[in-house]
Formats: sequence, structure tokens, C-alpha cells
Amino acid sequence: MTRRKPPIATLLVAALAASPFIAANAADAALVKPGTLIVDHSLPKAVASANQLAAQRYDTFWNTGDESLAKAALSPEFIDRTPPPGRAQGPEGPLQASRTFRQAVPDLTCDVQQMLVVGDRVVSHLHFAGHFTGSFNGVQGKGQAIDFIATDIYRVTDGKIVENWHLEDNLTLLKQLGAIKN
Repeated sequence: MTRRKPPIATLLVAALAASPFIAANAADAALVKPGTLIVDHSLPKAVASANQLAAQRYDTFWNTGDESLAKAALSPEFIDRTPPPGRAQGPEGPLQASRTFRQAVPDLTCDVQQMLVVGDRVVSHLHFAGHFTGSFNGVQGKGQAIDFIATDIYRVTDGKIVENWHLEDNLTLLKQLGAIKN
């Protein structure tokens, strides 16, 4: 029995499927999608797309806890301009914050309600939800719902987030955690 060689198209499809570029694009297809997206059309398309992709990767990290997404989105020189006391600078700061908060709220989700891509900035209006079943700052959860918003402003250079300014609705969050009384 003579063995036939696979058609060139089969070989090409196999090679593309193994390509890191295609794998990255497949992973990017699973990124959170903003409810509303506003893009400054004066930006070169490649710049706008790269800035949006960095923001979507980082926002999806907050949705899933997948640290590879944060590492893909953040520059090694990343600076958090509004860190809470004690948070490390650089990419390790948000990674540790996510680990800690996910211990308290393991089913945490993050939806992007709005995203604005303007110049070298991306503004993400985020909605977090989940259930407080772990512990946080010495408070043990009882399964109560967590539901709060945050706004992040990212400065993006060469497709990586280099700076972040963020504001969370911590009053609502702390009330829901039971850390402060209504």
C-alpha cells in the first residue's frame, strides 16, 4: 500500500495552528468585550488596536485571574500611580492584589462597561461582582454578594501598559465585605 503525502493545505493549516501568533490571536478572541467602545479615529489604526488589546488583556486578567494576561499587558516598568498602602510597584503589585482578593472572592468577575481609547490612554469603566466566601483583612465572608465599580486610566506605550491610575468604589466594597457598618 502506497502512503499518500498530505495535501499542502493540510500541512499549512497544521503549521498555522502551531504558530504562537495564531495561538495568541485565539486567546485574544476570549478577551472581555466592552459594552461600549469609543475609539479616537485620529489615532493610527495599529496604535488604537494595540492600546485596546493591552487594556482588554489587563481587564480580562481581572475577570479571570489569569496572570499570563497581566504579564502580556503590563510593561516590566509598569507604575501604579494610585496604589493602596503596602502594594508593590511593578507588575507584581496587581498580580498579588488579584491573588489576595480572589482568596476572598473566588468567583470574582469583571465586566468592562465602557472603554475609551484616546491618544496613549485607555479608560476602562469596570464592574466587579462575586461572592465573599473567603477572608479579607481579618474578616470572614458569609457568601454575601460583592458588587462595585472601578475606573482605570492606562497609559500605553508600544502595546504595553506603562502607567495606571485607578479609583475603586471602596466604600461600597467595604460595606459589602462587612468591614464597615452602613
